[in-house]
Amino acid sequence: MLPAPDQDGTAGRLHLAFLASPLAVRDSLARMLAAQPLRSLSPDARGTAEIVLAEVLNNLEEHAYPDGPGPVSVTLIPVAGGIHCLVVDHGLAMPGGKLPEGKLPAVETRLERQPEGGFGWHLIRRLTRDLTYVRTGGSNRLSFLLAQDG
Repeated sequence: MLPAPDQDGTAGRLHLAFLASPLAVRDSLARMLAAQPLRSLSPDARGTAEIVLAEVLNNLEEHAYPDGPGPVSVTLIPVAGGIHCLVVDHGLAMPGGKLPEGKLPAVETRLERQPEGGFGWHLIRRLTRDLTYVRTGGSNRLSFLLAQDG
């Protein structure tokens, strides 16, 4: 069973810690969307938050912990203009120590030659602001702003 959301004594702040497994990611995402601060967003902004957080957490589960579930924490803090998100894990570092570019394939690329995945980082970059990644002390720290207006 997952721990109860930790409000950290800050109005509207949410902190969840869980193992990055498919089921725990799905359950934790549902809990985030049902709680403050995401619950107070407009339907469009909540939809954007769901897309971004699902992409981030699914990438983490698949790539940071390829050999099985590992710990992850998500902190959501309401700020002027949106919600600041911090995702921390102790899995593998991003390739090259930096975020993927998130480029879409060329339009003229034939359908059968298009990559199966790789569109998530394009969405994450497009739907967030102030996206940063740092690897420090064996931890990955991904930070971004979800705009209040979606």
